[in-house]
Amino acid sequence: MTTRTGLVSDVHAAPAALGEALAIFKLKQVDKIICAGDIAGYFDDLRPVIDLLIKSDCDTIRGNHDQAYLESHAADSDSIEYRFLDDLPASLEYLIEGKRIYVVHAHPPASLHGGIKLLDVDGNLIPEQLAYWQQQLQNADYDVLIVGHTHQVYAQRTGDVMLINPGSSVFNHSCAILELPSMQVEFFSLEGRDILKSWNFSMLFRSDNNYPPAKA
Repeated sequence: MTTRTGLVSDVHAAPAALGEALAIFKLKQVDKIICAGDIAGYFDDLRPVIDLLIKSDCDTIRGNHDQAYLESHAADSDSIEYRFLDDLPASLEYLIEGKRIYVVHAHPPASLHGGIKLLDVDGNLIPEQLAYWQQQLQNADYDVLIVGHTHQVYAQRTGDVMLINPGSSVFNHSCAILELPSMQVEFFSLEGRDILKSWNFSMLFRSDNNYPPAKA
């Protein structure tokens, strides 16, 4: 049997890109959808993003921007936005088609900061970073590690672990589908833009990339 899982991350309160990713997942008939955190941050349409995640039955974890939202909106603890983010776990674990899956926003076991950076600013693999994380994950008790946070796009074998970051739907313009048990990963571009393998905050000021992206 084959199971297909849609992967999205760092949606940052931008519903248009997320909605397109969810439409791709529906078209491809995925069996499950996972979001690797950072529902909030950067943009202002948090409620529509939450509505999309709930409607699509997406399994979601907490990111650093979600934690920051909770800390700054304690007075609104009865709001739907606050309650949704407050209920999010720091990590998720699955057993799918005999493969053990672990999901965390930045890096294991439950970090919201730091993250796993494998690429340089041009999207090229950094061998020293790959070697470092291969060493860090050599005793991992899972087959697939799904992360977000760094706004980088990769599916990279690190020893016995397949390490996947689907990228930010709004900044990298990307999402992914993981097929199990083959552990094949396919990336999809969003909003008519090329996938940016590596995105950082300074790119907001690069006129050649037409940043910031249009608000949904």
